[in-house]
Amino acid sequence: MSQDFVRRMPSAGFGQTRTVGLGEKFHLDIPIILLLVMICAYGLLILYSAVGQQTAPVVNQLIKIGVAFGLMIVMAQISPIFYLRIAPWLFVMGIVLLIAVLFVGTTVNGSQRWLRIPGVLNFQPSELMKLVIPMMLASYFHDRHLPPLRRHVFWACVMIFIPVLLIARQPDLGTSLLIGASGLLVLLLAGISWRYVFSAVLAGLMAAPALWYVMLDYQRTRVMILLDPERDPLGAGWNIIQSKTAIGSGGLFGKGLFQGTQSHLDFLPESQTDFIVAVLAEELGLVGVTLLLILYILLVGRGVVIAIQAQDTFGRLLVGTITFTFFVYVFVNIGMVSGILPVVGVPLPLVSHGGTAILTLFAGFGIIMSVHTHRRITL
Repeated sequence: MSQDFVRRMPSAGFGQTRTVGLGEKFHLDIPIILLLVMICAYGLLILYSAVGQQTAPVVNQLIKIGVAFGLMIVMAQISPIFYLRIAPWLFVMGIVLLIAVLFVGTTVNGSQRWLRIPGVLNFQPSELMKLVIPMMLASYFHDRHLPPLRRHVFWACVMIFIPVLLIARQPDLGTSLLIGASGLLVLLLAGISWRYVFSAVLAGLMAAPALWYVMLDYQRTRVMILLDPERDPLGAGWNIIQSKTAIGSGGLFGKGLFQGTQSHLDFLPESQTDFIVAVLAEELGLVGVTLLLILYILLVGRGVVIAIQAQDTFGRLLVGTITFTFFVYVFVNIGMVSGILPVVGVPLPLVSHGGTAILTLFAGFGIIMSVHTHRRITL
């Protein structure tokens, strides 16, 4: 005869205890915090060298990082449900602000990109759209069939095209392309058919000749300089020639911190903003650049893990898009400085001197931590 088996619950019953860590208690992700601190500290060191060891720009950047860090903490406390519900309103507000820029915006260096509130602040609405576009599209696909149907792809493309067109009219081709790329990343993460992707690439290649005739003169010049910087070595090609010279002269270990010549002798323009990685390569060499890239890769990898662990479509699409868009910023800046991409005026994330861009980046990481730490506990 077989014996009867009785399964019994542990004597502790159904009671469960779970230790809540400090990071989870305050809705912060410790790995992201540590990586951001290390990248920013590394960036401040390079910035100190790029500005000729002046303390004022470094202190100014440190204040901006502190404000951005506070914004990130605030964004992390807000539930993702709030971002899901407010996304359409932010999108409408962003479109209105972009239209306002075309009429009453402030012109700087030939581009009308800023809105100025006298006595309060100056801000660039296009920076806001770097977060709003992924948030809006993630919200749009949240309750819809995935992979997306054809009509859903069409309306998503409309939502991407409108802000991209408005930003390109400022003109700000670099930002418009990056925002367009962030929208396309949402579509890719949503599972859009590769048939659509290849069709769009083919259509873009076929339209390239026509696009050439609608590009502005300075945009055509940037493309030609990419192909042959020596055609105007003392003019449009100066930036990329000096940047490649600085990178090549650094070698494996560099000339030494604060010992760069291209930046300190004013051969390298925009050394504290768009071309700061050339300063890093000249002074700390390939080893210094590799260390920064490792920190970037770890940060992107953490974002990918959080995206995979997200519990709903909105969280997965939003975190995944913000993470990969961050990677695109890094790739475009380093590609631009090394001469494999046209110069489009994209700063190196968390390292280049700037204000609005760093606020946007930290706000994005705050949203990532919000999605991760507000996960519902299911038994």
